[in-house]
Amino acid sequence: MGIKNDRWIRERAAKGMIEPFEAGQVREVDGQRIVSYGTSSYGYDVRCAREFKIFTNINSSIVDPKNFDENSFVDFEGDICIIPPNSFVLARTMEYFRIPRDVLTICLGKSTYARCGIIVNVTPLEPEWEGYVTLEFSNTTPLPAKIYAGEGCAQMLFIGGDQECEVSYRDRGGKYQGQTGVTLPRT
Repeated sequence: MGIKNDRWIRERAAKGMIEPFEAGQVREVDGQRIVSYGTSSYGYDVRCAREFKIFTNINSSIVDPKNFDENSFVDFEGDICIIPPNSFVLARTMEYFRIPRDVLTICLGKSTYARCGIIVNVTPLEPEWEGYVTLEFSNTTPLPAKIYAGEGCAQMLFIGGDQECEVSYRDRGGKYQGQTGVTLPRT
């Protein structure tokens, strides 16, 4: 039991746990420095895809997780997304995950974004959950903030159990199983 290392991550990725998968740590693309992604010592740094849902209060809606108004978001596709001050954006990972039955996955933000007041929030990926991960970026500053698609944005940590869980996310028929895009709240 415990947090899994880079060797374990590479072995599981070869079995389809993470697709696409980067075995090393990428810090530069076409001669340009980027926010790193790929395998780290005890985790995997995911990339943000090019599709975003930017929160807006243009309709003065109430944020209600049981009855979420899709008109509270503006859809945007691009390499750079601007998060309005004191607001948030939903995005998704470029990587598709298939979490093993004996693993719980925790997502944490990368320090590069955290040091700019951008907080990444993702709930745990439960055993046998699969899909693209919906990411939430909160801009805690009074200024607009940038998120870069195709670059690292958060780190996944894989915690292995000493045995398989009795009931997995798949067994329960979880409502976010197999999500393919940026997914809004469901009840």
